[in-house]
Amino acid sequence: METKNALATVYNPAHPQSGRSVAVRRFALLSLLSLVAVIGLRSTHAAETAVKIPAPKIDIAMSADASQATAILAGGCFWGVQAVFQHTQGVIAAVSGYAGGDQMHAHYDDVSSGSTGHAETVKITYDPHQISYGKLLQIYFSVVQDPTQLDRQGPDSGTQYRSVIFYQSDEQKRIATSYIAQLDAAKVFPKPIVTQTVALPASSFYAAEKYHQDFATLHPQHGYIAYYDLPKLENLKKLFPAEYRPVAVTVAKS
Repeated sequence: METKNALATVYNPAHPQSGRSVAVRRFALLSLLSLVAVIGLRSTHAAETAVKIPAPKIDIAMSADASQATAILAGGCFWGVQAVFQHTQGVIAAVSGYAGGDQMHAHYDDVSSGSTGHAETVKITYDPHQISYGKLLQIYFSVVQDPTQLDRQGPDSGTQYRSVIFYQSDEQKRIATSYIAQLDAAKVFPKPIVTQTVALPASSFYAAEKYHQDFATLHPQHGYIAYYDLPKLENLKKLFPAEYRPVAVTVAKS
């Protein structure tokens, strides 16, 4: 959590003077993290290892009339979640943002307190003729996060980093809940999945600040990205070669 908050302080042009004394301590932590990433040391909060898992037995039937569909997923820091889906074939756009709280508090400084109800979230717009909702969930559970971690991912802790599938229809809910039950029954993870399934209209997703968008693509050498998020892209390429796209579909270009 300290690591992630530091980056907002450094890259927040709207509040260049905020948290200066705290920023000094946190930037030192980031420098150490960058060094760790470069020399390849391991820490107790290293990037999660991807898990090869079966595809969902139940998926959404493709509609001949649907040209776009939406999935809204939370699984830790939205930089890495966004990056994975920006490199996924069939994804039209992946936008970092906030969901679970109200619009008034949909700002990074507020969300970072862990008291707003928001989770760092990514809204994925995709072509259902190219990729299914179930396949997106398979990537989400396999590559994006460790779904057995409660209110944390990697070095970040707090309810804003919780694992949540925000569904927009009863069909999405059915797919998500049945897939969680399927994976738990197969014991593909060492502990039970704690991912929540929560109803959310797409209008209750709030896009994050501009400096958070495309962060992994714009800053691939940043210590946090290099250590925690670039391995996720490698895992996507390795485990889902047919779905991997080498060039990200960025917010700036979508």
